[in-house]
Amino acid sequence: MSDNLIEIRHLKKFFNIGKNQTLKAVNDVSFNIRKGETLGVVGESGCGKSTAGRTILRLYEPTDGEVKFGGTNIYKLSGSKMKALRREMQMIFQDPYASLNPRMTIQDIIGEALDIHNLAGSKVERKRRVEELLDLVGLNPDHATRYPHEFSGGQRQRIGIARALAVDPKFIICDEPISALDVSIQAQVVNLLQELQRKLGLTYLFIAHDLSMVKHISDRVAVMYLGKVVEIAESSELYANPTHPYTKALLSAIPIPDPDIEATRERIVLSGDLPSPVNPPSGCHFRTRCPLASEKCATMEPPLRETKSGHWTACHFA
Repeated sequence: MSDNLIEIRHLKKFFNIGKNQTLKAVNDVSFNIRKGETLGVVGESGCGKSTAGRTILRLYEPTDGEVKFGGTNIYKLSGSKMKALRREMQMIFQDPYASLNPRMTIQDIIGEALDIHNLAGSKVERKRRVEELLDLVGLNPDHATRYPHEFSGGQRQRIGIARALAVDPKFIICDEPISALDVSIQAQVVNLLQELQRKLGLTYLFIAHDLSMVKHISDRVAVMYLGKVVEIAESSELYANPTHPYTKALLSAIPIPDPDIEATRERIVLSGDLPSPVNPPSGCHFRTRCPLASEKCATMEPPLRETKSGHWTACHFA
């Protein structure tokens, strides 16, 4: 048996934006996520991270490709089979202010998932389960009758985590779950996610901008640029030995808390602007900003290849 929980093959998600134009948000992405691991996904705004996450969960219908969960292609499921599989895969959204219904109590926000999947036999059992989940994420169970506006941002994100856990999922996509929170609260939420992973055996896809946080929480990291994965490796390996020019530029932006090192180290500043995903460059999408680009990069798209054991890079010069 494979130890992969999720297998993503040639995933594409295009949006028709009128005037015969197509926005290629996710363009031929392939990777695996192993059982019990955290795969981090990084890249600048607009690179397709969140769209990829939502398409994997089938919140967006894919344009092409397949996603296998435990060997089953989820895009071929419908009706009750798809509903049953939705119990296994959940999402924690970026904005804890926008993702909770302000008209519903916390008890009903978390309990809604229990109702949909018939996981509580009675009101008493439903109430007990909601209180258990609140306690699990570090909130006071007595607050179940309150409304979202009565909580801080960090508390609301904990409610979002409790809602995701209500159906006992195996796989959770964390879509920038800390970017809307105060810096003082971010570490608490990340530590909670790690504690829940150990306790419940969860598998995460962790989408984020904060490269230091991704290094802290992830077992492996995938770097996306303009709808494509350009590098993927074990977290420690990627941060120590980046091989793609884009990854090197990203990692050079991480501040180092040592003024002597910070003053002498090289900062790689990319030239030009991020191209439009409506009309990406031919060949390698990164070539218009790459210091290594040659004629080959304009005509041939580099495949994602294994440059050393477990380290995959999409670059002709890696």
